[in-house]
Amino acid sequence: MASFVIEGGTKLSGEITPQGAKNEALQILCAVLITPEPVTLHKVPDIRDVNKLIELLGAMGVEVQFLGGESYRFCAKNVNIDYLETEEFRTKASSLRGSVMILGPLLARFGKAKISKPGGDKIGRRRLDTHFIGFQKLGARFLYEAETGMYHIDASQLKGAYMLLEEASVTGTANILMAAVMANGKTTIYNAACEPYLQQLCAMLNRMGAKITGVGSNLLHIEGVDSLGGTEHTMLPDMIEIGSFIGMAAMTQSEITIKDCRIDQLGLIPDTFRKMGVQMEFRGDDIFIPGQDHYEIETFIDGSIMTIADAIWPGLTPDLLSIILVMATQAKGTVLVHQKMFESRLFFVDKLIDMGAQIILCDPHRATVIGLNRQQKLKGIRMTSPDIRAGQALLIAALSAEGTSVIDNVEQIDRGYQHIDERLNALGAKIQRQ
Repeated sequence: MASFVIEGGTKLSGEITPQGAKNEALQILCAVLITPEPVTLHKVPDIRDVNKLIELLGAMGVEVQFLGGESYRFCAKNVNIDYLETEEFRTKASSLRGSVMILGPLLARFGKAKISKPGGDKIGRRRLDTHFIGFQKLGARFLYEAETGMYHIDASQLKGAYMLLEEASVTGTANILMAAVMANGKTTIYNAACEPYLQQLCAMLNRMGAKITGVGSNLLHIEGVDSLGGTEHTMLPDMIEIGSFIGMAAMTQSEITIKDCRIDQLGLIPDTFRKMGVQMEFRGDDIFIPGQDHYEIETFIDGSIMTIADAIWPGLTPDLLSIILVMATQAKGTVLVHQKMFESRLFFVDKLIDMGAQIILCDPHRATVIGLNRQQKLKGIRMTSPDIRAGQALLIAALSAEGTSVIDNVEQIDRGYQHIDERLNALGAKIQRQ
């Protein structure tokens, strides 16, 4: 188990470019299974979860060609469906939650699929019901074997259908969408997720020959086609990294330029950080964050305490609440952080309290942060990263803290952030990997 040793209190400076979006990459990589023709992808992030999915695709018989930089070419002409019966497949798939999205493409193209119960972050229950109810609406039949943890799905006669999703699940919408593009007839998905990454998947599938309309809304219409062809696709920059860098700059009083942000796709993220008192300038498609001695959290118009809460798109992504929370510890003012969408994601605040932060954990979903306005610096401690997003927040806290911090289990951070220690050291951070 690797660790980061961080010497805090250093101001950073320079330019940093966000990696390709992890959550988009997991969808897009699964989509290469839907066609026997080559698919070329750019801005593929070099992170643990994405690399594990690429490894799984290779084991399934997909030809994987690294083109250099952040580009790959995939050709799923000779997919070995029998590999899904193996213990090796069960082990590989169960270690990666994103592997569930191979189901839609496999059902569309081969009419059957199997997968083990996926793993992923320990952030509470994340049901797969949306995926399977959607497949059932399309005519699929499935069986869950409790003894082996395997899902067996027969989709030999997929037919278009109308469905109203119980939840606007991003991965659920992506999975159902990929199954529906080759179903017989028309499919309508209401209460569909509409995140930019889902829009990217729709655009890619349409370039491959799919017929999807309503892209960007929560009402998708899909006319089934017989087959899909190859294409070329470039990932969006990762909005979670962009938000993390904004929060890091404010916390460490650093002057940083975040390059190539696709600001038009960031939704409420810039405005949310402005509510937290962060100054920023848009320079073309770059975001410039000036060094700030202090930043003050806004109140609501009536003077009451600001609440920052997550919501499905176009609301604020839940993945940034940990960043909002940690930067609030050194702000002027108070904020209530309300994590509505997932359980247990606030349970890392005990580490921040140990560092000297003033935080009241109201319940598993709400925390009140009383900003210290830099009157009392956080102090370095030893801590463990519980998941990807909390790990990045703890790293930001350590960079701003007085003294040395050690973060164990940084493999969790590596799952979502590409060579983050090297990239931050290039800005002047002092992070050693041990």
